[in-house]
Amino acid sequence: MASEGSTPAERPSTSNASRAAPSPATIGHRLGLRENWWQFSLFTVITLLVGVTIGVERVALPPLARHSFGITSVLYTVSFISAFGAVKSVMNLVSGRLSDRRGRRGILLVGWAFAVPYAVIIIFATAWWQVIVANLFLGVNQALTWTMSVTAKIDLVGPTNRGLAVGVDESAGYIGVGLGGFAAGLLVSSFGLRPAPYLLALGVVVLGALVTLGPAKETVHFARSESVTRVISAARPAAEAQGTHAPAPRLGRLATYMSWHDRSMLAVCQAGFFNKFADSLVAAFFPLYLARRGISLVEVGILVGVYAWVWGLGQVPAGALADRIGRRIPITLGTFLIAGGLALFVATSAHGAWFAGAALMGIGMALAYPNLIATVGDVADPAWRGGALGIYRLWRDGGYAVGPLALGGIAAAAGVAAAMWAGVALIGVSGLILVVLLRETDPHRRRSRPAWQSHPEWVAP
Repeated sequence: MASEGSTPAERPSTSNASRAAPSPATIGHRLGLRENWWQFSLFTVITLLVGVTIGVERVALPPLARHSFGITSVLYTVSFISAFGAVKSVMNLVSGRLSDRRGRRGILLVGWAFAVPYAVIIIFATAWWQVIVANLFLGVNQALTWTMSVTAKIDLVGPTNRGLAVGVDESAGYIGVGLGGFAAGLLVSSFGLRPAPYLLALGVVVLGALVTLGPAKETVHFARSESVTRVISAARPAAEAQGTHAPAPRLGRLATYMSWHDRSMLAVCQAGFFNKFADSLVAAFFPLYLARRGISLVEVGILVGVYAWVWGLGQVPAGALADRIGRRIPITLGTFLIAGGLALFVATSAHGAWFAGAALMGIGMALAYPNLIATVGDVADPAWRGGALGIYRLWRDGGYAVGPLALGGIAAAAGVAAAMWAGVALIGVSGLILVVLLRETDPHRRRSRPAWQSHPEWVAP
């Protein structure tokens, strides 16, 4: 079937297109969740282990600032998140681009290696700047491992059930965050802030590397098979269809396309950016806000846990929902729910309302977070999907780099509550941008082709 918007003159015959390019079955890589359930399960385990490493940090590191290094400044305390986000965002871009050329598995292994110095440096750190340096290594680890594990799952399932696949990935990761945080809390209460939590992180890293090095297999070939399928279904000229996959555009051209030319991708990138403002507020500002209101650390942990667990467990049904009704509604609704939950949290002093606000934010995250990734997968050609995901994640995790510093500056000048209200406003504006710019991208429901198909010069190599 010809691509939407093509004219009869542009359509070579089906038989010619079929002869011009081999089918995925001929290549030997069948796409689908059921067909690749074992490898999909292995990469889900890998994502869970990636989440455990960041969960250890979220619980064990913030108390270290005050108790081991005497840090009391809000802005200085949250600086470790900005360091983490800055390097993670850049490495998302690098890893995504490299994975299109060299595959996913090797980059995953490099990512696990970068987690080792992170744990070792914190165990022996004597100053807070050393902890910040350690978070640079963690940022590389998270960028290389989580980006590759989600890209591998998208490779395996193909265009069908893509939302479900990303939902499972992100759910596994944030369940891992919760498990890592819970385990780190037990270790801190029994053995202190160091070294026990980071020995746990090292053990998880070794396990993840063994799974990656052993039963997990390379998946980039599945992406190339899907690219062949798109060649056939789009009925491109025979000379183009004879290749196994389309050449990837230059990085600068691809970044311009994702960030400006395609209005849906522009909307998605900014939504991911401000999404991380919200997560930074929960990770760094909620504990400070609640502690100043006399709330016990146990209740703070439960409240933040409600947000994380609702988010984590909700991503599987949210991804499946987007496969049924499309991406646009869940993403936009989820963004507004994040802003509404945060507003409810900061506008009241009632404990019940705080829990409701945290749960509402978790639901919003579950609806928006995995489906933003799935939207990029919908639009990108499989031949340069890794690079496109890397650019989106550069924008998204750039929110980790900018958000804590911007909101921390507001908190230092006007208080933590003012910083949280600023977060409400920014996320609300992000939702309005989605309403105006985001078009439906699900391959089964979109009414127009991706912009790069109408303007191939935007992604020309």
